[in-house]
Amino acid sequence: MTEPERHYLVITMGSTGDVLPFMRVASGLQALGRSVTFITHSYHAPLLEGSALPFVGVGTDDEYLRIIANPNLWDPKKGFPALMASYRVLLEQIIGAIEAVPAPARKVAIAHPLAVPGAAIARECGSIESIVAAYLAPSNLRTCHDPLTMGPLAIPRWVPMAVRRALWRHAQASWIDPVAVAQINAARAPRDLPNVHSLLTHIAGAADLSVTLFPSWFAPAVPDWPRPMISGQFPLRAPATGAGFDERLSAFLDAGDKPLVFTPGTGNIHAADFFACALAAVTRIKRRAVFLTRERAQVPAQLPASVLWQPYVQLSALLPRAAVLIHHGGIGTMAEALRAGTPQLVTPFAWDQFDNGARVAALGAGMVTPAKRLRPRTMAKHLEALATSAAIGERCAQLAAHFPPRPDASGICMEIDRLVGATMAGGAAC
Repeated sequence: MTEPERHYLVITMGSTGDVLPFMRVASGLQALGRSVTFITHSYHAPLLEGSALPFVGVGTDDEYLRIIANPNLWDPKKGFPALMASYRVLLEQIIGAIEAVPAPARKVAIAHPLAVPGAAIARECGSIESIVAAYLAPSNLRTCHDPLTMGPLAIPRWVPMAVRRALWRHAQASWIDPVAVAQINAARAPRDLPNVHSLLTHIAGAADLSVTLFPSWFAPAVPDWPRPMISGQFPLRAPATGAGFDERLSAFLDAGDKPLVFTPGTGNIHAADFFACALAAVTRIKRRAVFLTRERAQVPAQLPASVLWQPYVQLSALLPRAAVLIHHGGIGTMAEALRAGTPQLVTPFAWDQFDNGARVAALGAGMVTPAKRLRPRTMAKHLEALATSAAIGERCAQLAAHFPPRPDASGICMEIDRLVGATMAGGAAC
């Protein structure tokens, strides 16, 4: 029987760190000869330039900037309500983008978890046929099994399973669903679609296939993750070289010991306290440092010669020349440090960052201090320990060996394509 033609719609929302991994999946599918359209915030259009990926943008730059301008976005308690405030609008934009893609082939959505409800509406309305949920980080997947983190709260291993289930029911009923479900149903009601009752249950149940964009050695699958599921790898770009460094950075790196590198992530424009603490800490221990942020206003106005500000540097080029990476705990930033064998101090602000940091610490590759608890003296102590620990350095080198010399997304893309094809042909997807 002839295999059905398909057109992949790769859909993601969020910061640069949410977009780049999906771009690599999209490019991998394109390399297999599949038709692909990439859908994300219009704000990220510059990232797509030169990628050869057909692109449909959603929303305006002002809408995107208004979201990231909200300081509550980086608060562990206020972040989710802040993001969900305009969720219905985003879902409508996703649905519109899906419907706008002309595709004679059968359309398949590969979607960020928060884009899945929009893809589900499009499927129920006949605009797409199948949904693949792609999870960037382990904490995007609800589980009652260890390790269990719920924001900044780490659930001890001795807590019984019944209590864990009750904790999740409480979190969904009191915090997640009250701000998310009404937004989803507001998009479903005009289309005469039945209401959904739980965001996380809906996301897990709507997907025909799930895929993790992280490896099993970082986070093994647990029994209550959705099935069928493919375990993937970190979809990193090929390592960059220092050829792209500007003259100031090249001269700085050549002028002394490996520096400490600080970044709060590309999407965080409210990290002035992070950089103030960083400056005080490196001054205390007399260490050199590079501060990475596009927002110069976040960095103290006066920097000593031992500290250099840079708006952006590819981490894959910089980290091999760094002593320690101090960062927010974004999954992509964390993966780059693991690949480079660079010790990490993770300072989570919100979202998946707490769980990512806990996993780094459990692997022996670094330490964790929540951003709200950062103090110069404590940070300085951690940095000195990370920069001088032979055991942590050895462990980081061992973990770096998991990464191939050149990353290749073809394997996971072939597996996605195979299972999607089996589903479309009426076969089992497992």
